[in-house]
Amino acid sequence: MLNVKVLGSGCANCKRLEERVRKVVADRGLEAEVEKISDYGQMMRWNLMQTPGLVVNDVLVSAGRIPDEAEIVKWLT
Repeated sequence: MLNVKVLGSGCANCKRLEERVRKVVADRGLEAEVEKISDYGQMMRWNLMQTPGLVVNDVLVSAGRIPDEAEIVKWLT
């Protein structure tokens, strides 16, 4: 099972990224746990300087932007 974390304070871009990730997981029927992390202490574990951030299996794969669905699919499959 994949562990996916969306890092961000709750801004519009953070929410948009979370929605996009959940859509990819649902559309592809992936087994994934999607978490929203808004605690800055936890976010600093990945040295995140810009939100939103996306972590897949404890690896920061994106920061400071909203990746398109194709990129998210690549990271999750």
